[in-house]
Amino acid sequence: MRRAFWRSLQLRVVTSTMVVSMAVVAVLGVFLDQQINTSVLNARLRAAMSEAQADRIAVLGFLSQPAGEPAKQSGDAGKSLQSGGDSPLSQATTALANRAGSASRYSVIICNRKLPGACFGTTNIDERAVTDKMRADVVKQEPGKNSLWYGDLHYKGGSEPIPGLVLGARLDTTGAPQVHNEYEIYHLIPLNEEEKTLNAVRQMLVVVGVALVLLLAAIASLVTRQVVTPVRLTRQAAERLAAGRLDERLKVRGEDDLARLAASFNEMAANLALKIHQLEELSQVQRQFVSDVSHELRTPLTTVRMAADLLYDAREDFDPMAARSAELMQNQLERFESMLADLLEISRYDAGAATLDIDSVDIRDVVLRAVADSEALAERHSTRFDLRLPGEPCMAEVDSRRVERILRNLLFNAIEHGEGRDIVVSVGADRDAVAVAVRDHGVGLKPGEENMVFDRFWRADPSRARTIGGTGLGLAISREDAMLHGGWLQAWGMPGEGSQFRLSLPRVAGAELRGSPLPLVPPEVEMRRTWRGQMTPVLTPAAVDGGHDAD
Repeated sequence: MRRAFWRSLQLRVVTSTMVVSMAVVAVLGVFLDQQINTSVLNARLRAAMSEAQADRIAVLGFLSQPAGEPAKQSGDAGKSLQSGGDSPLSQATTALANRAGSASRYSVIICNRKLPGACFGTTNIDERAVTDKMRADVVKQEPGKNSLWYGDLHYKGGSEPIPGLVLGARLDTTGAPQVHNEYEIYHLIPLNEEEKTLNAVRQMLVVVGVALVLLLAAIASLVTRQVVTPVRLTRQAAERLAAGRLDERLKVRGEDDLARLAASFNEMAANLALKIHQLEELSQVQRQFVSDVSHELRTPLTTVRMAADLLYDAREDFDPMAARSAELMQNQLERFESMLADLLEISRYDAGAATLDIDSVDIRDVVLRAVADSEALAERHSTRFDLRLPGEPCMAEVDSRRVERILRNLLFNAIEHGEGRDIVVSVGADRDAVAVAVRDHGVGLKPGEENMVFDRFWRADPSRARTIGGTGLGLAISREDAMLHGGWLQAWGMPGEGSQFRLSLPRVAGAELRGSPLPLVPPEVEMRRTWRGQMTPVLTPAAVDGGHDAD
């Protein structure tokens, strides 16, 4: 899923749009919910406060009547929390019950704090709805000033409490001095209908929010699809063009930016195909030229070689100057023959005409023959070979002539750059592969040169005098020989540490090479790296003082 997310621009755009839309809709939904909630509760509170003020005036009217006077209002008797007969408080409760109409609007409880338990209420309201804390808060307030609470309302016979609003106040007896100031009146307004309304609004907000997010995601998908589809087609066309299908072109529709992109791509592809065609023709001409010249030079070279051999054999009859000339001509002819052989070999690889003559051989024998061919050159450079061969046969299906040529090129290169130090030749084998490593302790390679060393005609140091004549194609041909076997030819080197070249070949011809039995980095170098990484610098007192440690 993570890979699909990062590979699909359309999926990322749609996902980002959905995430941002969800955040915006959530914030907007919470804001709207709070505003609607506040508006509904404030409207209910204003209505309740207006009704509470009118009820308090009516109650004062009843309480200010002389005892025993009949009530001014008639109607069904309200159910009291505490029976009170025809007292003014009971009459006031009955009148408020008629005024409220039903418990769904509001209920009223009137208490006398001088008489514990003397509370009268409308409908079937339970006295637990008014808590001791509410009564204590009302007593602290000035007469006529409302105290407000939100909580649960309890009714007699009700199974579950109902969320509601409670308004409590002491009766303001300023206009009725005959009424004592110890009466408290509580209005209990149920909010279950408002809660249902708010829940319905919240559900609607959720449904609308989800629909809006999905709609925005669909719009983003549609818009990005119009952009991504041409880009995807361009990417596919570029991949086919990179794979060699130079006739690949895009369809141009319209005149917008994407259409101009397709037109530019087609123009680029046409120019690229033309340049590649021109380069192929030039390369073909160059390869043909090298091949023709190499073949044509063989005939005159053979004639010159025969004459040079006669002169070289008779050099003892010449004067010293002529004898030396005959020797120089012989040496240069051998060098020229080697250069011509390299040019012919590289032309065969360029033409795809190189083939293998497979045979099952012991790699140790191939290494020994290559070392024997290099002994004379090594002696002239005061170099010795350190052979590290396994005791068991290392059989492999290879073209021994080409493998031997690879090893000779590696040995000649090691002698050339080994600075006269010993050259270590190691052979290793496992179940699937064989390997030969040639290690010198010369100037080494700079970072990045381990790949350039196999390029044609490349030299690590152009100012360095070449002591062994050659075309500069030896390592390039060696790499082609290794690749023809399905193997690897790799290089490692560090300035001052020397270099190492490793040839790895599969034991069975045509098998895939998965690893090498020999390391590319010499073990002693890897060990020094590990040792240095594990060492912790320690400052001695002498070093701190600027002195020298004792030997």
